[in-house]
Amino acid sequence: MPPEKAEVFRLLEGWAARSLLPLLKPVEECWQPTDFLPDSSSEMFEHEVRELRARAAGLPDEYFVVLVGDMITEEALPTYQTMINTLDGVRDETGASACPWADPGTENNPYLGFVYTSFQERATAVSHGNTARLARAHGDDVLARTCGTIAADEKRHETAYGCIVEQLLRLDPEGAVLAIADMMRKRITMPAHLMHDGRDMNLFEHFAAVAQRLGVYTARDYTDIVEFLVKLWELETLESGLSGEGRRARDFVYGLALRMRGAAERAEDRAKKDEPRMVKFSWIFDTEVVV
Repeated sequence: MPPEKAEVFRLLEGWAARSLLPLLKPVEECWQPTDFLPDSSSEMFEHEVRELRARAAGLPDEYFVVLVGDMITEEALPTYQTMINTLDGVRDETGASACPWADPGTENNPYLGFVYTSFQERATAVSHGNTARLARAHGDDVLARTCGTIAADEKRHETAYGCIVEQLLRLDPEGAVLAIADMMRKRITMPAHLMHDGRDMNLFEHFAAVAQRLGVYTARDYTDIVEFLVKLWELETLESGLSGEGRRARDFVYGLALRMRGAAERAEDRAKKDEPRMVKFSWIFDTEVVV
Protein backbone atom coordinates (compact mmCIF):
# COMPACT_ATOMS: atom_id res chain seq x y z
CA MET A 1 0.00 0.00 0.00
CA PRO A 2 1.37 3.48 -0.83
CA PRO A 3 2.81 5.34 2.19
CA GLU A 4 0.20 8.08 1.92
CA LYS A 5 -2.59 5.51 2.31
CA ALA A 6 -0.92 3.97 5.35
CA GLU A 7 -0.68 7.47 6.80
CA VAL A 8 -4.47 7.79 6.60
CA PHE A 9 -4.83 4.89 9.01
CA ARG A 10 -2.13 6.28 11.28
CA LEU A 11 -4.10 9.54 11.48
CA LEU A 12 -7.25 7.57 12.35
CA GLU A 13 -5.74 5.67 15.28
CA GLY A 14 -6.96 8.17 17.88
CA TRP A 15 -10.44 8.21 16.36
CA ALA A 16 -10.50 4.40 16.25
CA ALA A 17 -9.55 4.15 19.93
CA ARG A 18 -12.32 6.59 20.89
CA SER A 19 -15.06 5.46 18.51
CA LEU A 20 -14.50 1.79 17.66
CA LEU A 21 -13.14 0.15 20.76
CA PRO A 22 -16.23 1.11 22.83
CA LEU A 23 -18.28 -1.03 20.41
CA LEU A 24 -16.54 -4.15 21.69
CA LYS A 25 -18.55 -6.13 24.23
CA PRO A 26 -16.99 -6.52 27.67
CA VAL A 27 -15.59 -10.02 28.04
CA GLU A 28 -18.04 -10.87 30.82
CA GLU A 29 -20.96 -10.06 28.48
CA CYS A 30 -19.74 -12.20 25.59
CA TRP A 31 -21.67 -15.38 24.86
CA GLN A 32 -20.85 -18.89 23.72
CA PRO A 33 -23.09 -21.31 21.75
CA THR A 34 -23.36 -23.53 24.82
CA ASP A 35 -25.22 -20.73 26.59
CA PHE A 36 -28.24 -21.57 24.42
CA LEU A 37 -28.00 -25.35 24.72
CA PRO A 38 -29.07 -27.77 27.46
CA ASP A 39 -26.56 -27.89 30.31
CA SER A 40 -25.10 -31.40 30.41
CA SER A 41 -24.19 -30.97 34.09
CA SER A 42 -27.79 -30.21 35.06
CA GLU A 43 -30.29 -32.74 36.39
CA MET A 44 -32.70 -31.31 33.81
CA PHE A 45 -30.40 -32.10 30.90
CA GLU A 46 -32.39 -35.00 29.42
CA HIS A 47 -35.65 -33.08 29.81
CA GLU A 48 -34.17 -30.02 28.11
CA VAL A 49 -32.83 -32.17 25.26
CA ARG A 50 -36.30 -33.64 24.72
CA GLU A 51 -37.71 -30.12 24.66
CA LEU A 52 -35.10 -29.05 22.10
CA ARG A 53 -35.97 -32.02 19.88
CA ALA A 54 -39.67 -31.27 20.17
CA ARG A 55 -39.11 -27.66 19.13
CA ALA A 56 -36.85 -28.68 16.23
CA ALA A 57 -39.46 -31.15 14.96
CA GLY A 58 -41.57 -28.21 13.79
CA LEU A 59 -38.83 -26.75 11.59
CA PRO A 60 -38.93 -27.62 7.86
CA ASP A 61 -35.94 -29.21 6.12
CA GLU A 62 -35.19 -26.11 4.05
CA TYR A 63 -34.88 -24.09 7.24
CA PHE A 64 -32.06 -26.36 8.42
CA VAL A 65 -30.31 -25.85 5.08
CA VAL A 66 -30.09 -22.09 5.59
CA LEU A 67 -29.40 -22.40 9.32
CA VAL A 68 -26.40 -24.67 8.77
CA GLY A 69 -25.16 -22.55 5.86
CA ASP A 70 -25.31 -19.41 7.99
CA MET A 71 -23.50 -21.10 10.86
CA ILE A 72 -20.75 -22.32 8.52
CA THR A 73 -20.17 -18.67 7.68
CA GLU A 74 -19.80 -17.76 11.36
CA GLU A 75 -17.67 -20.81 12.17
CA ALA A 76 -14.81 -19.33 10.14
CA LEU A 77 -14.66 -16.07 12.13
CA PRO A 78 -11.09 -16.68 13.38
CA THR A 79 -9.95 -17.00 9.76
CA TYR A 80 -11.57 -13.67 8.84
CA GLN A 81 -9.95 -11.99 11.84
CA THR A 82 -6.54 -13.31 10.85
CA MET A 83 -7.03 -12.07 7.28
CA ILE A 84 -7.90 -8.55 8.41
CA ASN A 85 -4.90 -8.47 10.72
CA THR A 86 -2.53 -9.04 7.78
CA LEU A 87 -3.62 -6.01 5.70
CA ASP A 88 -1.20 -3.13 5.20
CA GLY A 89 -1.87 -0.15 7.44
CA VAL A 90 -3.90 -2.12 9.99
CA ARG A 91 -1.58 -5.11 10.45
CA ASP A 92 -1.09 -6.62 13.89
CA GLU A 93 2.66 -7.10 13.70
CA THR A 94 3.06 -9.01 16.96
CA GLY A 95 -0.23 -10.84 17.47
CA ALA A 96 -0.73 -8.77 20.61
CA SER A 97 -0.62 -5.22 19.30
CA ALA A 98 -2.06 -2.38 21.36
CA CYS A 99 -2.96 -0.56 18.15
CA PRO A 100 -6.75 -0.08 17.90
CA TRP A 101 -6.74 -1.61 14.41
CA ALA A 102 -5.50 -4.94 15.79
CA ASP A 103 -8.99 -5.96 16.98
CA PRO A 104 -11.40 -4.82 14.36
CA GLY A 105 -9.98 -5.19 6.59
CA THR A 106 -9.74 -9.06 -0.99
CA GLU A 107 -6.53 -7.94 -1.70
CA ASN A 108 -3.87 -6.48 0.55
CA ASN A 109 -5.78 -3.21 0.67
CA PRO A 110 -7.65 -2.15 3.81
CA TYR A 111 -9.79 0.29 1.80
CA LEU A 112 -11.27 -2.65 -0.11
CA GLY A 113 -11.39 -4.75 3.03
CA PHE A 114 -13.45 -2.27 5.02
CA VAL A 115 -15.84 -1.65 2.13
CA TYR A 116 -16.32 -5.40 1.87
CA THR A 117 -16.93 -5.88 5.58
CA SER A 118 -19.36 -2.94 5.71
CA PHE A 119 -21.50 -4.74 3.16
CA GLN A 120 -20.94 -8.28 4.39
CA GLU A 121 -21.75 -7.57 8.05
CA ARG A 122 -25.05 -5.97 7.10
CA ALA A 123 -25.82 -8.92 4.82
CA THR A 124 -25.21 -11.46 7.57
CA ALA A 125 -27.25 -9.38 10.01
CA VAL A 126 -30.15 -9.55 7.54
CA SER A 127 -29.71 -13.29 7.06
CA HIS A 128 -29.47 -14.16 10.76
CA GLY A 129 -32.35 -11.80 11.54
CA ASN A 130 -34.52 -13.64 9.04
CA THR A 131 -33.56 -17.06 10.38
CA ALA A 132 -34.61 -15.74 13.81
CA ARG A 133 -37.93 -14.59 12.38
CA LEU A 134 -38.60 -17.96 10.76
CA ALA A 135 -37.61 -19.90 13.88
CA ARG A 136 -40.11 -17.88 15.91
CA ALA A 137 -42.79 -18.41 13.27
CA HIS A 138 -42.25 -22.18 13.58
CA GLY A 139 -42.46 -22.08 17.38
CA ASP A 140 -38.80 -22.28 18.39
CA ASP A 141 -38.24 -19.20 20.54
CA VAL A 142 -34.87 -20.43 21.84
CA LEU A 143 -33.44 -20.80 18.35
CA ALA A 144 -34.97 -17.44 17.45
CA ARG A 145 -33.14 -15.86 20.38
CA THR A 146 -29.88 -17.54 19.32
CA CYS A 147 -30.11 -16.28 15.73
CA GLY A 148 -31.24 -12.86 16.94
CA THR A 149 -28.21 -12.60 19.22
CA ILE A 150 -25.89 -13.31 16.29
CA ALA A 151 -27.74 -10.75 14.16
CA ALA A 152 -27.25 -8.13 16.89
CA ASP A 153 -23.51 -8.86 16.97
CA GLU A 154 -23.36 -8.48 13.19
CA LYS A 155 -25.08 -5.09 13.48
CA ARG A 156 -22.36 -3.87 15.85
CA HIS A 157 -19.70 -5.06 13.40
CA GLU A 158 -21.55 -3.33 10.58
CA THR A 159 -21.62 -0.08 12.53
CA ALA A 160 -17.86 -0.22 13.13
CA TYR A 161 -16.89 -0.92 9.54
CA GLY A 162 -19.35 1.58 8.10
CA CYS A 163 -17.88 4.28 10.34
CA ILE A 164 -14.37 3.43 9.18
CA VAL A 165 -15.35 3.95 5.54
CA GLU A 166 -17.01 7.24 6.51
CA GLN A 167 -13.69 8.39 7.93
CA LEU A 168 -11.80 7.24 4.82
CA LEU A 169 -14.21 9.28 2.70
CA ARG A 170 -13.47 12.28 4.91
CA LEU A 171 -9.67 12.00 4.76
CA ASP A 172 -9.21 10.48 1.31
CA PRO A 173 -12.43 10.81 -0.68
CA GLU A 174 -10.83 9.88 -3.99
CA GLY A 175 -9.20 6.70 -2.69
CA ALA A 176 -12.29 5.68 -0.75
CA VAL A 177 -14.81 6.16 -3.53
CA LEU A 178 -12.57 4.33 -6.00
CA ALA A 179 -12.39 1.42 -3.54
CA ILE A 180 -16.19 1.40 -3.12
CA ALA A 181 -16.70 1.33 -6.89
CA ASP A 182 -14.06 -1.37 -7.30
CA MET A 183 -15.75 -3.66 -4.77
CA MET A 184 -19.19 -3.06 -6.25
CA ARG A 185 -17.96 -3.90 -9.76
CA LYS A 186 -16.53 -7.16 -8.44
CA ARG A 187 -19.78 -7.83 -6.54
CA ILE A 188 -19.74 -8.74 -2.88
CA THR A 189 -19.54 -12.51 -2.43
CA MET A 190 -20.32 -14.00 0.96
CA PRO A 191 -17.30 -15.54 2.71
CA ALA A 192 -18.97 -18.97 2.65
CA HIS A 193 -18.99 -19.07 -1.17
CA LEU A 194 -16.20 -21.67 -1.04
CA MET A 195 -18.19 -24.03 1.19
CA HIS A 196 -17.83 -27.62 0.08
CA ASP A 197 -18.93 -30.97 1.47
CA GLY A 198 -16.70 -33.06 -0.80
CA ARG A 199 -19.64 -33.98 -3.02
CA ASP A 200 -21.76 -31.10 -4.30
CA MET A 201 -19.63 -28.87 -6.53
CA ASN A 202 -22.42 -26.26 -6.54
CA LEU A 203 -23.15 -26.34 -2.82
CA PHE A 204 -23.08 -22.59 -2.22
CA GLU A 205 -25.26 -21.96 -5.27
CA HIS A 206 -27.82 -24.47 -4.00
CA PHE A 207 -27.69 -23.07 -0.47
CA ALA A 208 -28.16 -19.53 -1.81
CA ALA A 209 -31.14 -20.67 -3.90
CA VAL A 210 -32.86 -22.05 -0.80
CA ALA A 211 -32.10 -18.85 1.12
CA GLN A 212 -33.59 -16.82 -1.74
CA ARG A 213 -36.73 -18.97 -1.87
CA LEU A 214 -37.29 -18.72 1.91
CA GLY A 215 -36.62 -14.98 1.95
CA VAL A 216 -33.64 -15.37 4.26
CA TYR A 217 -31.24 -13.54 1.95
CA THR A 218 -32.34 -12.42 -1.50
CA ALA A 219 -31.23 -10.41 -4.51
CA ARG A 220 -33.51 -7.65 -3.23
CA ASP A 221 -31.63 -7.65 0.07
CA TYR A 222 -28.37 -7.19 -1.84
CA THR A 223 -29.82 -4.19 -3.64
CA ASP A 224 -31.22 -2.75 -0.41
CA ILE A 225 -27.76 -2.92 1.17
CA VAL A 226 -26.19 -1.05 -1.75
CA GLU A 227 -28.84 1.67 -1.38
CA PHE A 228 -28.30 1.83 2.37
CA LEU A 229 -24.53 2.28 2.03
CA VAL A 230 -24.90 4.94 -0.65
CA LYS A 231 -27.10 6.93 1.75
CA LEU A 232 -24.95 6.21 4.80
CA TRP A 233 -21.81 7.45 3.09
CA GLU A 234 -23.67 10.36 1.40
CA LEU A 235 -22.21 9.47 -1.97
CA GLU A 236 -24.89 11.38 -3.87
CA THR A 237 -23.53 14.71 -2.61
CA LEU A 238 -19.83 13.80 -2.45
CA GLU A 239 -17.92 16.38 -4.49
CA SER A 240 -14.91 17.70 -2.60
CA GLY A 241 -11.58 16.03 -3.33
CA LEU A 242 -12.76 14.05 -6.36
CA SER A 243 -11.07 13.97 -9.75
CA GLY A 244 -12.95 13.16 -12.92
CA GLU A 245 -12.25 9.47 -12.28
CA GLY A 246 -13.53 9.79 -8.73
CA ARG A 247 -16.75 11.43 -9.88
CA ARG A 248 -17.31 8.70 -12.45
CA ALA A 249 -16.80 6.09 -9.73
CA ARG A 250 -19.27 7.90 -7.46
CA ASP A 251 -21.86 8.09 -10.25
CA PHE A 252 -21.42 4.39 -11.00
CA VAL A 253 -22.09 3.42 -7.38
CA TYR A 254 -24.97 5.87 -7.00
CA GLY A 255 -26.77 4.47 -10.05
CA LEU A 256 -25.99 0.85 -9.26
CA ALA A 257 -28.92 0.08 -6.97
CA LEU A 258 -31.52 1.17 -9.53
CA ARG A 259 -29.96 -1.04 -12.20
CA MET A 260 -29.67 -3.96 -9.81
CA ARG A 261 -33.27 -3.67 -8.63
CA GLY A 262 -34.54 -4.10 -12.17
CA ALA A 263 -32.25 -7.09 -12.68
CA ALA A 264 -33.41 -8.67 -9.40
CA GLU A 265 -37.05 -8.31 -10.38
CA ARG A 266 -36.40 -9.93 -13.75
CA ALA A 267 -34.52 -12.78 -12.08
CA GLU A 268 -37.41 -13.36 -9.70
CA ASP A 269 -39.84 -13.51 -12.60
CA ARG A 270 -37.65 -16.08 -14.37
CA ALA A 271 -37.32 -18.15 -11.20
CA LYS A 272 -41.10 -18.35 -10.86
CA LYS A 273 -41.30 -19.89 -14.33
CA ASP A 274 -38.53 -22.43 -13.73
CA GLU A 275 -39.42 -26.01 -12.93
CA PRO A 276 -38.60 -26.74 -9.27
CA ARG A 277 -35.53 -28.93 -8.74
CA MET A 278 -34.77 -31.23 -5.84
CA VAL A 279 -31.25 -31.22 -4.43
CA LYS A 280 -29.83 -33.43 -1.68
CA PHE A 281 -27.97 -31.69 1.16
CA SER A 282 -25.47 -33.86 2.97
CA TRP A 283 -25.67 -31.75 6.12
CA ILE A 284 -29.30 -32.78 6.62
CA PHE A 285 -28.66 -36.47 5.98
CA ASP A 286 -29.12 -36.26 2.19
CA THR A 287 -32.68 -35.00 2.50
CA GLU A 288 -33.93 -33.52 -0.76
CA VAL A 289 -34.97 -29.86 -0.73
CA VAL A 290 -36.48 -27.68 -3.45
CA VAL A 291 -34.06 -25.12 -4.88
